[in-house]
Amino acid sequence: MVEQANGIAVNRANWEDKAVAHGRDGTGFYGISAFKAGRDTLFPIEAGEIGDVAGLRILHLQCHIGLDTLSLARRGAHVTGVDFSSNAIAFATNLAREMKIPARFIETDVHDVRKAVPGEFDMVYATWGVLCWIPDVRSWMRVAASMLAPSGRLYLADGHPLVEDAQELRLPDGTTRIILRNGWQDSPIELISEEPYSYTGDAIEHAMTHQWVHSVSEIISGVAEAGLRLMFFHEHDRLGWQRFESMESLGNRLYALPESASGVPLAFSLMAVND
Repeated sequence: MVEQANGIAVNRANWEDKAVAHGRDGTGFYGISAFKAGRDTLFPIEAGEIGDVAGLRILHLQCHIGLDTLSLARRGAHVTGVDFSSNAIAFATNLAREMKIPARFIETDVHDVRKAVPGEFDMVYATWGVLCWIPDVRSWMRVAASMLAPSGRLYLADGHPLVEDAQELRLPDGTTRIILRNGWQDSPIELISEEPYSYTGDAIEHAMTHQWVHSVSEIISGVAEAGLRLMFFHEHDRLGWQRFESMESLGNRLYALPESASGVPLAFSLMAVND
């Protein structure tokens, strides 16, 4: 537990730096100007699966700088976003105020959400780059379930575990294969790395991160153990960022692998209900 707490503290420093850089949006990765002009930031995957959210009370876990949270609010939901980065919450709060979008943002570690956020929610929502920052996915699922009202739903979309711990291999014939670096395990694989640049291309000071790769069985078992009923588990051949160099743009902010590397799921999504 001490090692996990240290990893989370290291990650918090990393994300404090990222929040400042991403809020500046110097590389244009987050398209904040386009968001201010009215662009919805949800990808087609989650937008199609959550349906009409107007009037729903939604808790957005690990909301970062709040663009998706505010997109949900624009769709008519009553949204609370939480994140452990004070810089992210400050940016999101100021953006909501500037845009006059009704949304609430609370700084808290995701493991402490039940203590920090009052009330129950019709949906707990978490998407893209979520579980890799969580050492214990079963604990995360229990926290999410504790925030749901009766008949409330958990919606989660994220990169597929198979590609979280994978690398791209170029073959002599020019085709591409995706291979696992550590092999399959039914328990978290911890990856410690140092990367002086964010995924947006921005330089950051605190370069070290701890990430955890969770198996599909661990994720689904976590849903069941939290007392939720799984409504669906979908796998997708597309992703909202260019995880591998060979991935090709689909033209709608989504990327897919070329045909030579097809057959590898890139993302998953699930919905579970608090019966």
